[in-house]
Amino acid sequence: MILKDKVIIVTGGSGLIGKELISDINLKGGKAINADIAAETNLKKMIIKMDITDDKSIQNGIDLVVSEFGRIDGLVNNAYPRTKDWGNKFENIDPDSWRSNINMQLNSYFVCCQKVLRIMEKQQRGAIVNIASIYGVVGNDFTLYEEYGGTSPAAYSAIKGGLINFTRYLASYYGHAGIRVNCVSPGGIYDNQHPSFVSRYIAKVPMRRLGKPDDIAPVVSFMLSDESKYITGQNIIVDGGWTAI
Repeated sequence: MILKDKVIIVTGGSGLIGKELISDINLKGGKAINADIAAETNLKKMIIKMDITDDKSIQNGIDLVVSEFGRIDGLVNNAYPRTKDWGNKFENIDPDSWRSNINMQLNSYFVCCQKVLRIMEKQQRGAIVNIASIYGVVGNDFTLYEEYGGTSPAAYSAIKGGLINFTRYLASYYGHAGIRVNCVSPGGIYDNQHPSFVSRYIAKVPMRRLGKPDDIAPVVSFMLSDESKYITGQNIIVDGGWTAI
């Protein structure tokens, strides 16, 4: 029960990883609030409708949580909004699409952090976990996509790399207030990818499998808990050894 009674907002809590984050936080005694654009607000079910690309929607969601619980102990920035052409190859990316994705992801994380940190600074406590990626740390292995002509979106590497260093900035800025800010960077997570991608990924990663959401969630819960009370500004990589080689 390392998260007993902690009030924690999880953006994108209806998604692949988000569902497991919610489940694990609740399992460990926390009060996980799913803040998702696809949800309808029902505080009895710990759900709020939140569009992280809309500043007013973020503020309204935060206000609801504070009104109901009187505090925010944790925030997990996990939502993953993106444009319909997200999978275009680099040479075909429309600059407006690039700008939109940077705005929808990185800039929205900034707004979520800023608004929640105002609450946490008053409390003089709190923990934020930003979900980043191994591709914010290392370059892409494009051989994974060769057989079927896929790619990894260019904006993804820029967003996740920027998010990791932004996390360090926030950790430095708010450490005096007893607030911790960290990243968790998953490796590849199985999500019915092309069989060629799966086989090539498995052949390279030391643990010989893709990750699962329940590989990620316990690490996030730990980083939100008081068991990590002296850890801040870190990027915890959960990748089966991908970045070790």
